[in-house]
Amino acid sequence: MVSSIATRNNVRVYGKGVQPIMFAHGFGCDQNMWRFITPAFENDYRIILFDYVGAGKSDVNAYEPERYASLHGYAQDVLEIIDYLKLKDVIFVGHSVSSMVGVLSAIEEPSYFSKLILVGPSPCYINKDDYKGGFEKKDIEGLLETMEKNYIGWANFLAPAIMANKERPELGEELTESFCSTDPVIALQFAEATFFSDNRDDLRKIKIPSLILQCSEDIIAPVEVGEYVHKNLANSTLKIMKATGHCPHMSEPEETISLMKEYLSNAT
Repeated sequence: MVSSIATRNNVRVYGKGVQPIMFAHGFGCDQNMWRFITPAFENDYRIILFDYVGAGKSDVNAYEPERYASLHGYAQDVLEIIDYLKLKDVIFVGHSVSSMVGVLSAIEEPSYFSKLILVGPSPCYINKDDYKGGFEKKDIEGLLETMEKNYIGWANFLAPAIMANKERPELGEELTESFCSTDPVIALQFAEATFFSDNRDDLRKIKIPSLILQCSEDIIAPVEVGEYVHKNLANSTLKIMKATGHCPHMSEPEETISLMKEYLSNAT
C-alpha cells in the first residue's frame, strides 16, 4: 500500500529549502549517521532521510527476502520514496553500498535526479582479473561465514576496522552498536547482496553529474576503486579526502560538508 512507504522506511522530511537532498545510509547503519552533515544543508534544501527495511526504525515486517536479495530491491525503495513524496531534481547522497543503490535508481528513473554524491563508493568489492576491488572472493566468503556463525563477534571485530580513526574509539563503538542493532538475518542477506554485487557495467549507463568522495585510506573501498568509478562514470568529479576510514560523514564531517558545498555551488 502506497501510504505505508513513509512508515516502511521511517521517512523524515524537513528543511527550509525547495530542492530535495536525499541521504541514503550504508550497510549496518541508519539515518542517524547523517546527523553531523544535515544541519549544514537544512536552511537551503529540503532534507529527506530514511532507513532501509531492517535498519533503524523501519518496519521490519515489510522485509521481503526475495525483493532484497539484490541491490535492485533497495533501489526500488528509493524510487518509491521519491515518487511518494513527489520529489523532483533530487540530489542523492549515498554512503558506501548506497552509492550503487543510487546509480541503479538513476538508471531506472534518470529524470528524478539532478546530481549524485557518492561517499566511499564501490561497484565491485571482489578482485576480478585486472580489477582491484580490495578483497579476494574467499575472503568475502569467510567474512560472511563468520557473520552467520557469530554475528555479534563479527560486528565487534569489523566495525572498528571499517571506521578506523583509532584515536577516537567512540566512533567505532557507535558503528559496532549500529551493526549489532540490525537483525542478523536481514544483515546477512544485505551483506551478501552488497559484497557479491558487480555494478561495474552500470556505471557507464548514466550521465548524471556526480561527486565521488574517496577517503585516502579505506579498507572497504581503496583509492583504486574510487579512481575506477571516476574513470567509468561520465560527468563525475573525484575528490580524494584527507579523511581516513570508510565513514567520513562521521569521522570528518567538516571536510565532507565543505567538499559537498563546493561541488554543489560550482555545479549549479
